[in-house]
Amino acid sequence: MARIVNVHEAKTHFSRLLEQAHAGQEIIVAKAGKPYARLVPLAPETTGRRPGRLAGKKLDDAFFDALPEEELEAWER
Repeated sequence: MARIVNVHEAKTHFSRLLEQAHAGQEIIVAKAGKPYARLVPLAPETTGRRPGRLAGKKLDDAFFDALPEEELEAWER
């Protein structure tokens, strides 16, 4: 459940709110009673691509086979 705080409270307790957001709690900052911004934890960084990680592994030969004629026709439409 998200916690709603006003701008004044957010400015006063910003460090504490950051810790709560980092711990997984969603904090919504409201201005004049209307939701204005959201504090949420950052998603963990993905490792991304690693070139060469399939080196030496056998690839499925069917991937390189020619497409059936009806499949080729569907791509050419």
